[in-house]
Amino acid sequence: MKTAIKTEFICVKPRTDYAQDIFENSMYKLHSCRVTGRKNGRVYLESINNRYTFTLREGGDDDWEIIT
Repeated sequence: MKTAIKTEFICVKPRTDYAQDIFENSMYKLHSCRVTGRKNGRVYLESINNRYTFTLREGGDDDWEIIT
């Protein structure tokens, strides 16, 4: 019997002009990101459209804000 593993998603919002440009042009203004891993206080994310991968600090990030 196989056990299904649920994919974790985090919604992000850009804080800087740099992140806003990525958000509009690479992520197509889609807030949801797939969590691909966690290590040393960082969350590894992949945009929902698979065009952009990035990391952010769990305690807070300069470029990205986690939204609920």
